[in-house]
Amino acid sequence: WTSSHESAAASGSTANGASPAVHEGAAPSTGSVEQVASAVLPSVVKIDVAGSTEAGSGSGIILSSDGEILTNNHVVAIAGTGGSIEVLFNDGSHASAKVLGTDPLTDTAVIKADGVSGLTPATIGQSGQLRVGQQVVAIGSPFGLQSTVTSGIVSALNRPVNVGQDDQGNATVYPAIQTDAAINPGNSGGPLVDMNGDVVGINASIRTASSATDGSESGSIGLGFSIPIDEVMPIVDQMVKGETPTHAKMGVSIGNVTGGSTSLIEVGAEVGSVTPGSAAAKAGLQQGDIITKVDDFQITGADSLIATVRSYRPGDQVTVTWERNGEEMSASVALGSD
Repeated sequence: WTSSHESAAASGSTANGASPAVHEGAAPSTGSVEQVASAVLPSVVKIDVAGSTEAGSGSGIILSSDGEILTNNHVVAIAGTGGSIEVLFNDGSHASAKVLGTDPLTDTAVIKADGVSGLTPATIGQSGQLRVGQQVVAIGSPFGLQSTVTSGIVSALNRPVNVGQDDQGNATVYPAIQTDAAINPGNSGGPLVDMNGDVVGINASIRTASSATDGSESGSIGLGFSIPIDEVMPIVDQMVKGETPTHAKMGVSIGNVTGGSTSLIEVGAEVGSVTPGSAAAKAGLQQGDIITKVDDFQITGADSLIATVRSYRPGDQVTVTWERNGEEMSASVALGSD
């Protein structure tokens, strides 16, 4: 950090002792980053987490006036079973918090701050209305720097992002909003908002050019990824109610298309096995089939299929398209539940 020194003129002293002129700042213009920041900052918190062997911090989105807060599962997971969670609000106040629910498969969690009221809930928007090139704003606490605002655009939509596995080996993959707004470690769990100030995503991960060599965390190179809010709000509602989150399921084991495949195409998800009685079985899928589409979503690989299916809810009716021995086939089927 470097100090900032004001000059005598900047500090307001004048040679003749007259009072300096004071210029009132203009009101934020409608749809500006300044206006968005002013509206959304009261609804964003910093989250400090301490566990038995490590500590960390992240960000969160206020959902209710009495302290329900949405964040990432990987933020609160540090606390384990006996750790602590502290929430720091934009006005400088703080409160301890407890976990209401977690969902490793979508990397989301809901916590509840203790003994608070009168908070400003965020306005939830629609990620399905986003367009590539649209301006967005990210707010959070990168590297612990609370109430940091960055802006950029939507760089891509439905980008399959795989950030690991849960305890049962299920992949944590989501159809991410890619943005060039600066997102760094500590932004996790904070909101990505549109220029109306509505939450359209949960900032969750970044891609870096390389790992830092000094033991510190790598930072943003303009490749940030947010979980679309449309896909996770039903799961958030389940966690708030204390229910176990559910996810749509097709009922196949899959892999990327390999050179040894009999497929005539190079993209898609190759079926390894089909669970009897599953949605995939009812659709007529077989081992070796190459799934190329779910509704109008192009499937480019295994992660793409997982992310796409996770964007639906159990029971949703979808049209699955696949290729078998050079022939394209399709069927409509209701997705199952895990």
